[in-house]
Amino acid sequence: MLPAPYCCPRWLYACNRPAARKSVGLQLYTLRDVIFKDLKGTLQKVAAFGYTEVETFSYSDGKIFGQPFASFVAITRDLGLKITSGHYLTGFNQNTSGTLRNGWEQAVADAKLAGQEYMVIAFLFEGERQKLDDYKRLCEELNRAGEVCRTHGIKLGYHNHAFEFETLEGQVPYDVMLAELDPELVCMEMDLYWVVRAGKKPADYFKKYPGRFELWHVKDMHKEDENRNADLGQGRINFPEIFGLAKQAGMKRFYVEQETYEVSSLASAENNYKYIAGIL
Repeated sequence: MLPAPYCCPRWLYACNRPAARKSVGLQLYTLRDVIFKDLKGTLQKVAAFGYTEVETFSYSDGKIFGQPFASFVAITRDLGLKITSGHYLTGFNQNTSGTLRNGWEQAVADAKLAGQEYMVIAFLFEGERQKLDDYKRLCEELNRAGEVCRTHGIKLGYHNHAFEFETLEGQVPYDVMLAELDPELVCMEMDLYWVVRAGKKPADYFKKYPGRFELWHVKDMHKEDENRNADLGQGRINFPEIFGLAKQAGMKRFYVEQETYEVSSLASAENNYKYIAGIL
């Protein structure tokens, strides 16, 4: 994710066409500090900023953001927002329904009703990633869950952090996952920040595993503190270079995400949209 010449990805859209502004997604985790307090008002701002797609989080027991899932879907549709993806947990040490290991079919059915194209496993807790065999067993589960998703016309995905790139038993777990997962059933949602945070280069993975990274999380790394995010374009990561590799990566959708902010989550979400719309 470091400097290189900018080449506008022609497969996506021409650099100066308005259509480039029509496929910018937002992972709603960016707004986790406000969305539970004012769901509709927050989503109204998201739409007003220019986003047209959202990726959800917090689905559990048929609810999301404290609302019945169907109510949330209705609100997004009224605002012209499309739910294209959602984040889910494995259910490790959890009793709630709507996880990979508990109530998955209902979660998939709800995602289908919402019109989602993807369902993504968002995070692994420390207790479920102690050994390489833990990752291999997870891949078996993901492949099975991916079959369920496929019957509903949905693709399952896996979202990385940095720990998947830490050598374990002489191997890199993320590489093991890429070998074990069936690409027809499970794609990767590459979080560009976390790959760079782990000391890796997205471009290397795109070259070695072309077409496997259908989803991206787009967030920047602060210039002075690698543990913090910056608004897009203000940090260390060269997004024009990375977007120039979108075809090789197999990227179909991307979602702006931010976890730390200089001012506020809403201000960052707006700034990030403006940046992305300006480079596509």
